[in-house]
Amino acid sequence: MTSRIPRDSRLHLVRTPSPRAERRAEAERGPARGPLGGPGAVTQRRARRPAPPPPEGTPAPAELARMARAGLAGAVRAARWAEQALRPAPGTPRLATGRRGPAQPGAEDAAPAAATGALSDAAAEQAAADLGVTAHQVRTDWDTARLAGLVEVHGGVARPGWRLRAWDRDDAAVLRGWVALFDAWSLAHPAPAALPPASVAETVEAVPQLLSFLQLSAGPVPVPQLLDLFEQRVRELRTERCEIPYGPQEETRRTGTGPDGGTDDGPGNGPDGGPGEAECAAAPPADLLAWALRALAAVGALTCADGQATLTPLGSWAVWVKLEQICVAAQSPAGNIEQSAEDMLRGCARLRPNAARAEYRAWLAARDVGTAVAELLDAARGEDALLRGLAFEALRVVGAPAEPEVRAVVDETSLRPYALLWLAEYEGTDPEDVHHVLTREESTWLWVDTAAAVADHGEAELLVRHLDSAPQPTVPALLDEVRAVGHPRTVQVLVALAAAHPDPALAKAVRRAAFQVHTGGV
Repeated sequence: MTSRIPRDSRLHLVRTPSPRAERRAEAERGPARGPLGGPGAVTQRRARRPAPPPPEGTPAPAELARMARAGLAGAVRAARWAEQALRPAPGTPRLATGRRGPAQPGAEDAAPAAATGALSDAAAEQAAADLGVTAHQVRTDWDTARLAGLVEVHGGVARPGWRLRAWDRDDAAVLRGWVALFDAWSLAHPAPAALPPASVAETVEAVPQLLSFLQLSAGPVPVPQLLDLFEQRVRELRTERCEIPYGPQEETRRTGTGPDGGTDDGPGNGPDGGPGEAECAAAPPADLLAWALRALAAVGALTCADGQATLTPLGSWAVWVKLEQICVAAQSPAGNIEQSAEDMLRGCARLRPNAARAEYRAWLAARDVGTAVAELLDAARGEDALLRGLAFEALRVVGAPAEPEVRAVVDETSLRPYALLWLAEYEGTDPEDVHHVLTREESTWLWVDTAAAVADHGEAELLVRHLDSAPQPTVPALLDEVRAVGHPRTVQVLVALAAAHPDPALAKAVRRAAFQVHTGGV
C-alpha cells in the first residue's frame, strides 16, 4: 500500500557560486537560456566595434598612472596614516564623521550628511604632527582621499579603500581613483560662499562642454573664448528649462521691477522661484568660470596661465574616456537606453548576465546617477519580484554612489533582504558567505520572493529545483516558516509549486499549506 503521509524529503542548501566560477561556467555553456530557464534568450555574442585608440600624443597608461600617483601623493599619505591609526589599539583617535570644533546648540538638527566623513579635530592634529604638515593640509588630503576612493566611510567609521591596497601595483586602480576625483572636482574645491547655489549648479552642468571643447582643441584656449562658450551653454540650459534669459534685462535694470510689475530685488524672484535678476547680477559669469578653472586645476585636470587654459595629459585622457562612454551609451546593445527603469529591466530579463550588465552600464551612462538609482529602487518596490532582483543587479553596477540610497531602504520589508545582501557585497563580504547576513526569516522571505519571480516568468522545472535552495532542512519546516513570514505572494507560490511538483504526497502537503494561508487556518 502506498502511504499518503507526506514524506520528510530532505532539502540541501545550494551554495551561491562565486563570480569567477559563474563566469567560467558561463563560458563553458553553449547558447544561453534566460535567467529563469526560458528559451529564446538574447545571447551576448554580437559584433563589437574595436576599441578606438586614444588621441595621438596621449601618454601610455603606465605614464598616466605615474602622473596620477604624483598628483594624489598627499591623499595617499593621509590614507596610509589612517590605515595605521585605524588599527584597534588603546587611545586610537576616532577618525571619521565627527563635526569639526566644539558642538554648538542645535547641532543635532544639522544635516548629518554635511559632516559625514570629516576628520575630528583631535585626529587632524595628530595626523598633522605625525606627517609634518598643517592640519588644514591634512583635511584637504583626507577629503581628496575620500573622493578618490582611497578611504571609505561606513556608518561613521573610516577604513582604507580597496584602491589603497592596490595603489602600488595596479595602474588601472590608480587611474580609476583619479577619474573619481576628476568627476568630483566641484566637491574637491567647493565654490566660494558668495556664489549663489543655483549659479554653481549651472556651472557644474555647463563644464563638460567646456572640457570637450578643450579636448578637441588639443591645445591652449583663451579664457575669453571659454567664457563666451560658457555663457552660451548656460543660456541653452536655461532655455531647456524654460527659465528667464541669461544675464540682466534692460527693462529690469532701468525700472527695478519684474515682468509682472512687482519688485525684483532679491534671490528667488525668478518666474519659477529660481534665481532672479539680482542673483544673476551677483554671480558674474567670469567669476563662475574662474572658480571652475581653479577647481579643475586643483585636481590636475588642466592648467591656466597667461589667460589660456590647457588640459593636462591626464585631463585630456579623462575627457576622451568620458566621450567614449557617451558613444558606448548611444550604442546600447539591446536598445533600452531610452526606456524607463522598469521597461529597461524587463528588456534585460532574458539577457545573459554579462549582456545584462552591459545594458545596465549603457542605461546608467545616459543618466544622472542619483536619478537612475531612484528609478531603480522605485522599480524594485513594484509587485514584480523579477524586477526587484534585476534592479539590485543593476545597482551592483552603480556601486559606491548607490550606497546611501540602498542603506536608506533597509527598513522596507520588500527590499530589506536585497539591500542587506547588496551592502554586504559592497563592504567586501565573500560572495559565498554573503547569505549569512540574513536572518532565517529574511532568508525565507527572499526564497518566497524568488519563487514568485520563477512562477511568473520561469518554467515549472525551475520552480521545483528552487525548492532545494530553501533555508530549511525539511519540507514541513519550510512550509511552517513560509506560512509565518507573511509574504504577499505566499499562496500563489505554494499553489504553483504544488502544481509543478511530481511527488503527489509533497504536492498535497503544499496545497494544504496554501489553503491554510488563504483561509488563515493552521
